[in-house]
Amino acid sequence: MKTKITVLTTLTLALTACQTLPTTSQSAKTSPNLQASQAPADATTPYLTKLDNGLTVIIKQDTRAPIVMTQIWYNVGSADEPLGKGGISHYLEHLMFKDSVGVSGNDYQRLMSHFGSQNNAFTTDEHTVYYESLPANQFPLALQIEANRMKNLLLKTDEVTTERQIIKEERRLRTEDNPLAKAYEEFLQQAMPNSPKGRPIIGSMADLDNITLDDLQQWYRTWYAPNNAVLVLVGDISPEAAMPWVKKYFAPLPALPLPQRVNLDEASHRGYKELQSTQNVEVPSLLLGFNVPALGSKMGNEAYALSLLSDIADGGLSARFEQNLVRKSQKLNSVSVSYDMLAKGDTVFSIFATPRANVSLQEAQEAILSELWQIYQNPIKEEELARSRASLLSSLVFANDSIDNQANTLGLLASMGLPLDTLQTLPNKLDTISQDDIKNVGKKYLNKDNLTSVHIIPKQP
Repeated sequence: MKTKITVLTTLTLALTACQTLPTTSQSAKTSPNLQASQAPADATTPYLTKLDNGLTVIIKQDTRAPIVMTQIWYNVGSADEPLGKGGISHYLEHLMFKDSVGVSGNDYQRLMSHFGSQNNAFTTDEHTVYYESLPANQFPLALQIEANRMKNLLLKTDEVTTERQIIKEERRLRTEDNPLAKAYEEFLQQAMPNSPKGRPIIGSMADLDNITLDDLQQWYRTWYAPNNAVLVLVGDISPEAAMPWVKKYFAPLPALPLPQRVNLDEASHRGYKELQSTQNVEVPSLLLGFNVPALGSKMGNEAYALSLLSDIADGGLSARFEQNLVRKSQKLNSVSVSYDMLAKGDTVFSIFATPRANVSLQEAQEAILSELWQIYQNPIKEEELARSRASLLSSLVFANDSIDNQANTLGLLASMGLPLDTLQTLPNKLDTISQDDIKNVGKKYLNKDNLTSVHIIPKQP
């Protein structure tokens, strides 16, 4: 939910592909004279429909610029991967930019470059997403590309071999040579030991070596189907203009039987767990994580109170952590909270901190836990709660200003099975959250019995 970028949140950003490649499709500049099956209530209401083959389609009109963002969300990610094949979703993401029937990867690159497209992809533990931003009169090109490679990807032995080395180098750069990323990977394994979310999205080196062309082909045939995808169009386009093209390219694609997706629950209150991670860092630092629900969990309604508690603790210069731990007591140089309520299954309420030179990691940890205890044991000022509500809502407004982020939000909500107006109804939801609600989730989840702690220690010279 929070839009500020911290050391911790940068460690959890979704993986993006290193390249993007094309399609020798012909761009069409005029729409067939057909009408969409439905019409939105107004220009700001997303249009939502589903094709007979199961493809979910979302169209949102935003006429501020003559461009259209096209995204296709496949409901498959690292959490669905079998043991020993970690990273196969991200591996296939790279290969989706190679050749498909009638279209080479080089053709795709040239087409995207010719029209000034911004295009790429990313993989998370829950999704694999591809996107193209094109001039509004060229949006059918993106639809033709995505429909073609949903069904007609050509996997080749030499490209699988080459891409494996590229992905391994990506892992070296992002994780092996990044001390904090390595520590965070260890942290997730300890914080979510029974959930596939505890495994790295990119996979391990051993897993990458273990993935074969046949594995990738089977993964593609299993998950890449219209009934396992959400198509999102946001920009200077109406449903009436877009739907004929959507039907032309996607309606002929057959639905496939889909496997049951894995359970993303993680038991909380497994007892306090602490470990040390020796890394090539200059100063010691601290990672704390509490197992908590998100909106996509069984206890999803608690996510609203947890989000407000997160902002009370770390919602800017006037928040508790900054005021009391950084400025007044001067025990910490920096501290940040990361909690994302928009997730399937359970997640982690994480805190990253660096103590002052004369403060030990254990002292820093106790100071943070004490400050959390103060939040949920003592009264919360009404103005503090109002500030937290306003901060969350303003961050959402700014985060969803661009068509890219609007498409991201709509695709994520649809893939999670949540209403598309979830963020629009958030103000009313937050208004119903009382001090007692915040205190109750704090007492329930932010305690030592539910804590995983990683002390990141510099290597000795």
